[in-house]
Amino acid sequence: MDIKEKREKRERRHKRVRAKVKGTSIKPRLCVFRSNKHIYVQAIDDAKGRVLTSASDREIKKVPSETKKQFSSKVAMAFEVGKLIAQKLQKLNINSAVFDRGGYKYHGRVKAVAEGARAGGLKF
Repeated sequence: MDIKEKREKRERRHKRVRAKVKGTSIKPRLCVFRSNKHIYVQAIDDAKGRVLTSASDREIKKVPSETKKQFSSKVAMAFEVGKLIAQKLQKLNINSAVFDRGGYKYHGRVKAVAEGARAGGLKF
């Protein structure tokens, strides 16, 4: 299976998920994008068509190098991204969200983002 075919299958799965999952300003949609190196999460209000806030592991990499050692794996970084997006949403007085896995399996880094958001106080 080549890369183009794999991407097309993921996009088809994502469209199928998006047909069922909608976000509002009270309960936004947490959309996950996973690349080979990084992970990105956006809180989206689909009713207005705008992004409320976002987080990525690039923000976490700005921490001092001694604390960076504990986030050596990508799964641990994804967990911290989930906690970061939960903190940002709580500053906006949002306590619940709808999780959009973006066509990816609920496994590994995607699952770690969801668990990190739950650990940060967000409800799905």
